[in-house]
Amino acid sequence: MKKSKRPSHVPGRLLFGGMEMDVRIRRAVLKDAPELLEIYRHYVLHTAVTFEYEVPSVEEFQSRMCRIMQKYPYLVAEAEGRIIGYAYAGPFHARAAYGWAAEMTVYLDHRCKGKGAGRKLYEALEKALGEMGVLNLYACIGVPEEEDEYLSFASERFHEHMGFVRNGFFRRCGYKFGRWYHMIWMEKIIGEHGNDQPPVRPFSQTVAF
Repeated sequence: MKKSKRPSHVPGRLLFGGMEMDVRIRRAVLKDAPELLEIYRHYVLHTAVTFEYEVPSVEEFQSRMCRIMQKYPYLVAEAEGRIIGYAYAGPFHARAAYGWAAEMTVYLDHRCKGKGAGRKLYEALEKALGEMGVLNLYACIGVPEEEDEYLSFASERFHEHMGFVRNGFFRRCGYKFGRWYHMIWMEKIIGEHGNDQPPVRPFSQTVAF
């Protein structure tokens, strides 16, 4: 059987500053790490979206990418020749029985939020995970008691819009910028659960992107 040709990019159109721009979703490569790290840097230093305190080095960031890309998708969104966001998946839990569940993560250039790039990344990531055979999608999200300058309910609302439902709440489990934040888990089911479930394939064995 002839193998399908793997498409390198998925195009789309987004509106930035009153002008339409082409947005492409592609697989990340390790040389993207400096650009991705610059996006992530903002969230570490200026938000409680991530509970990480220190910005990792480029080498540490590349190491994290390598671990993820051994099995799971790692995607970037490009517009006008620059990366404006990235998304990836990882194991929900290390135990083998959790193999059909994956945790999703997305970060956008903070100057490009609210333009639809996050939705395009998540749709592409969900499609890729579905091709692998993943059935359950999860997102771990920090939420505030009340919205403040470091954290809002935007991520929870985004996931609700993408079809996720809240299935877990952990009170004041994250401490950053001298404040306590809650954490929630959200879930989306994308496949049927059988009694003789086929194993999940590594992303490298799929033809997505």
